[in-house]
Amino acid sequence: MELDRPGRVLATLSVLPALAVAGWLLAGLPLLLLGRFAALPATLLGVPLAALLCWAGARRLGDGVRPGATPMTGGWWQVGGVAGVAVASGAVNAIMHSEQVAVRRDPATYTQYAAWIAAHGGLPVDVQAGAFGGPDPALVFKSVGFFDVDGGVVPQFMPGPPMLFAIGHWLGAPYAVPAVLGALAVLTVAGVVARLAGPRWTLVAATAFAVSLPILYTSRTTFSEIPSLILLFGGLALAHDALARGERARAALAGLVFGLAVLVRVDGLRDVLPVLAFAGLLIAMRRFRRPEGALGPPLLLGLLAGAGLGLLAAYVLARPYLSYLSGSVRPLLLICAAVLVLTAAGTACAPALARIRLPRWAPRTGAVLVVLLMAALYARPWVQTVTRVPANEDDRRTFEMIQQIQRANGLPVDGTRLYFENSLHWVTWYVGAPAVLLATIAAALLVRRLLRGGSSFEWLLPLTVIGWTTVTTLLRPEITPDHPWAARRLVPIVIPGMILLASYGLARLRRLADRHGPQVLRWGMALAVTLVLAPPAVTSIGTAFTPVERGEAAAVAAMCARLPADASVLTVERVTGDRFVPVVRGMCGRPAAQVARTRGDLAPEAEVRRLAERVRAAGRVPVVLGAEAGQVSPFGAPSQILELVTRQDERSLTEAPNGTWSLRMNVWMAIA
Repeated sequence: MELDRPGRVLATLSVLPALAVAGWLLAGLPLLLLGRFAALPATLLGVPLAALLCWAGARRLGDGVRPGATPMTGGWWQVGGVAGVAVASGAVNAIMHSEQVAVRRDPATYTQYAAWIAAHGGLPVDVQAGAFGGPDPALVFKSVGFFDVDGGVVPQFMPGPPMLFAIGHWLGAPYAVPAVLGALAVLTVAGVVARLAGPRWTLVAATAFAVSLPILYTSRTTFSEIPSLILLFGGLALAHDALARGERARAALAGLVFGLAVLVRVDGLRDVLPVLAFAGLLIAMRRFRRPEGALGPPLLLGLLAGAGLGLLAAYVLARPYLSYLSGSVRPLLLICAAVLVLTAAGTACAPALARIRLPRWAPRTGAVLVVLLMAALYARPWVQTVTRVPANEDDRRTFEMIQQIQRANGLPVDGTRLYFENSLHWVTWYVGAPAVLLATIAAALLVRRLLRGGSSFEWLLPLTVIGWTTVTTLLRPEITPDHPWAARRLVPIVIPGMILLASYGLARLRRLADRHGPQVLRWGMALAVTLVLAPPAVTSIGTAFTPVERGEAAAVAAMCARLPADASVLTVERVTGDRFVPVVRGMCGRPAAQVARTRGDLAPEAEVRRLAERVRAAGRVPVVLGAEAGQVSPFGAPSQILELVTRQDERSLTEAPNGTWSLRMNVWMAIA
């Protein structure tokens, strides 16, 4: 089955983002491991490798995108519409970009990570203990988002996203890359919709996706979720094309792209587990001489290669982060091992398993179970309250933060509340109840068709990836539950997965309406499309045109200019230390450390004076930073070097965010 020219263009556009990202990461990781991640070598290696992968993954896309279904012949207006949505999305998000520089939450950690490797080429971050007279028990070099290692600190998180964000630092536009990635994500999701639901629905899906608040939120600053989405949905598109054409090379590329999701987020290991099982199924099908079976080995090898690189990077560059997450990483690794063993066993026992015939009631039961599962998740708030008693210092900070947010929201104060029982309600906020209902019906219909052994094999991998990650994410989001912050958990799979399934539901609904005449078809589908597009737009409108944390970059640049060139910076107050030690070290180019606190938020004055003398003895200027003039005045004449009043994200616990909060930051300096 042939694609027409618009179909080829759309199919190609939708796989290029994942292939380009994969090529850049493959070239950048060895350079980063060697401490040579600089603009010139990264460009000389990354651009040709990305181009090579794009050529290999997009060449000869001439077969039908949906085997056994309507060819992808929607016309240029659909290609132009999707491209227009992507460009508009990128432009709006670039204009409304966020400048999260001071380390308050994860985006600023990614910003500092990217800035450091862009300027220095590798890890760990050098803390220059000699600038303080050498190591000392009262010197604290770690901070929020940064862990101690021998001779330095390393940022938490996987290195994939910072290697992408570093491009912006080299080009002088550090806050533009997230918006570009968000635009590419629109193309990727639209391409998967075209392949599985039909090209008629690409524009609707692209629009619903682009206006969803979590997508806007994560496309405006340095988050890992959008790069993860590009790789996961790009992998689905490539796997679909490999099955349609029976191409082993494309299957290997699909596996590689899936596996590299682990280099972007540790959670990627969970997200690609269904790909491992699917590769095992394909290998088992080889024993029955099914043509799809030939794609199993290359898909598996590509997956193992990509995931292996991600795990290597985690071990070498983010080992303290893995230790910090050991409570969840170890069970995840055990689950991966169990899936691998079960996949191998299932492959070995394929002939015996093939003789098993499902009972006639199985397809209908499977469909009913899908509906019951979604109903149970929706009803969860009425039967369960998810809580966690603090067991460590991080839990205690989360406990106190939730209490503060509850007071601001006018809610009963209970810091043990996690609000995870509301997770499916979060999804309805951001994609709308009609889309969730359509997606549920579509998933039930697809499960029934698959259990019947029908002609929906191309849906097996997407449905298992979406279903597995959606259910596990909604059961345990494992994130501070204020919104829009918690909405980021829904970005890589849940929201685009719901939109994909809802698009398939629209396609099925159109077939049903078509049986009742043109009037019902026209007005019924217009209403259905409106119900899919309106709710996410209405939810987003309250914050879509209000930029947050603007002015931080200029304020930090002005602060850096006020610091003496030979300064060694000591922070005496907790919040100032957490927010600005990485900034002073990475962006101002001055050694920085916190002074250890024995009680409260302020360091002992005697310790600060002692460390200042050590700095003087090392031939440098001791500079003391705090949040208020009174905190630094004991050490010298205070002067304010940063004063910023801006907006920050709302922190909403029980309803969709519809505004922003004010944010004030101050830094005072004294030369001791």
